[in-house]
Amino acid sequence: MNKKTIKDVNIKGKRVLMRVDFNVPLNKDLKIEDDTRITAALPTIKYAVDNGARLVLVSHLGRPKGVEEALRLTPVAERLSELLGKKVQKLNDCIGDDVKNAVLAMKDGDVILLENVRFYKEEEKNDPEFAEKLASLAEIYVNDAFGTAHRAHASTGIL
Repeated sequence: MNKKTIKDVNIKGKRVLMRVDFNVPLNKDLKIEDDTRITAALPTIKYAVDNGARLVLVSHLGRPKGVEEALRLTPVAERLSELLGKKVQKLNDCIGDDVKNAVLAMKDGDVILLENVRFYKEEEKNDPEFAEKLASLAEIYVNDAFGTAHRAHASTGIL
């Protein structure tokens, strides 16, 4: 299969699942210390939004052992909203009925950030059923997470 870029397909009105690397350093007050990884993803994110995609972002933060409040992606969603100049809806999970319903309710140009994908051990175990649950959220998959592309994790190998 030939790989394509996001510019090679019509994304208008499509649900696009984009793997990004928002593994940013947080201080003890859970404030982002360096947003370089967020700003690095902005060109692809803006392209998707400007071209009418319904953008679902998936990332990890740290190396949690299950759900860890200090490793939620809430500060990332807030910073991304500031950088985009539009609201980024942050969900409290990355799979499940509530997630699916939120994604299906999206309008063209909307952005959702899923909760930390590593809250599930299945992510790092490259579990195919977990990958399928993530993939079911979208019609198109984009891997914009260069720093994690080499990992055999469920969210980096969705085709």
